[in-house]
Amino acid sequence: MGMILMAALLLFAVVAGAQKDDKEKSGKADKEAGTVKLRIEVTGGDKNVPVVNASVYVRYYLHNSKKLTELDLKTNHEGVTRSPEIPAEKVLVQVVAEGWKTFGRWYDVNEGEQTVKIHLEKPPKWY
Repeated sequence: MGMILMAALLLFAVVAGAQKDDKEKSGKADKEAGTVKLRIEVTGGDKNVPVVNASVYVRYYLHNSKKLTELDLKTNHEGVTRSPEIPAEKVLVQVVAEGWKTFGRWYDVNEGEQTVKIHLEKPPKWY
């Protein structure tokens, strides 16, 4: 009887270990397959100058959620900012920069790394 109990415990440990490995592999694959890193380039005006220190807001839905999550980013001296990994689906990118019209648009983003180019315009003059 003791031998049967030990065999059952050994079998249980092997099955549990295999299930744990499968969960880790599938979780890792899900994470890698469903994410994207964004590189956002912000330029403005007729000469396409980099827009420095622009506030870039990236809004997206977390997996299986109805609540928007927001990243607040700033552009560097080249007018570029990068996001960490986010879910690969629709994202709202909004840009606010002093001296430029505010920008906002939804994008469909895919897997891997994706570049989003945004061109800002000067606001209209009020007389």
